[in-house]
Amino acid sequence: MSAASYEQLRHFIPLSGLSTDNFNDIASKIIIESLPAGTKLFNQGELDHFSYYLVSGEVEIIDNNGKSSSLSSESVKSHFALEHNQPRQKTVQSKSDIEYFKIDNSLLDTLITLDQNKNYIVHDVSEEETDSNDWMTHVLQLEIFHKIPPANIQTMFQKLEEIKVKKDDVIISQGEAGDYYYIIHQGSCRVIYKGKETANKKLIIANLEEGSSFGEDALTSNAPRNATVIMNSDGVLIRLSKDDFNSLLKSPVVKSVSFDEAEKMAANGAIWIDVRFIEEHKNKHIPGSINIPLYLLRLNAKKLPKQKKYIIYCDTGSRSASATYILNEKGLDAYLLEGGLAQYQNKNDAA
Repeated sequence: MSAASYEQLRHFIPLSGLSTDNFNDIASKIIIESLPAGTKLFNQGELDHFSYYLVSGEVEIIDNNGKSSSLSSESVKSHFALEHNQPRQKTVQSKSDIEYFKIDNSLLDTLITLDQNKNYIVHDVSEEETDSNDWMTHVLQLEIFHKIPPANIQTMFQKLEEIKVKKDDVIISQGEAGDYYYIIHQGSCRVIYKGKETANKKLIIANLEEGSSFGEDALTSNAPRNATVIMNSDGVLIRLSKDDFNSLLKSPVVKSVSFDEAEKMAANGAIWIDVRFIEEHKNKHIPGSINIPLYLLRLNAKKLPKQKKYIIYCDTGSRSASATYILNEKGLDAYLLEGGLAQYQNKNDAA
């Protein structure tokens, strides 16, 4: 056994997302251990409250049907805890001589929570780090992860899929059903919108660079894609399926409030935002609300003061669910009005 060094630990997730002080604290407690080939780290069904990480060598992962797969320390997937769900869903044993370390989950969660209650800081990434660590760091730097539980982040990283794309590839098309959430690892994209308010002309409404994300609108609203995204160059995208996005990212972020709760918030300075089209807003809206159509929200989000709270609405709550996620993603404090504009109308009708 030997004490772990910074160089040995810097690539492991979520350790790489800890602030310097907390990283050094946990690193001082980690011991690198060795196991000969054919030795079990843990068995299916066990509940041990530890996360195991592979430093060198190769392990075998066996499911309840006896089907096995191998994982090498050279793989990007080895940057995450080995089959971390508990009780253990699979058995893991050494296929070769290995080095590994384990961390008490409660200690790790405590340190991550402390970080997320302060400013979220990601370790500096040196030029020698691999591309895989680069995109992981980009992801952790997105403001949305201030609001997501550490366990969700760790699970999300295990679910993410990397895909290579070519210049002019259409990644998503306006009108299609949503299936994935995307993060740009390499390259850039253009976002094109076509609608009645633009006289059916196709407009480039945004250009997205490395580290940007897109595709959440349709996933949060269960509505068709509201824009088309096309690659400006060859590149690499990271994607997360709709089901995983909704369970791991949307649920902790999109918080809803009743109309009565929203009125109290507005009385204390919260701002109503109507994300419907201009014509819809002109026809009927909550007094005092500002109108930012959903397709323009990203362009205007940076103009909104971060010290304010925002109550987001549309007709039914579909578009506003997407808008609420986007604003939280941008680091704003946004809440979804349950039931949309209908709640305001019902309140007025009852008065």
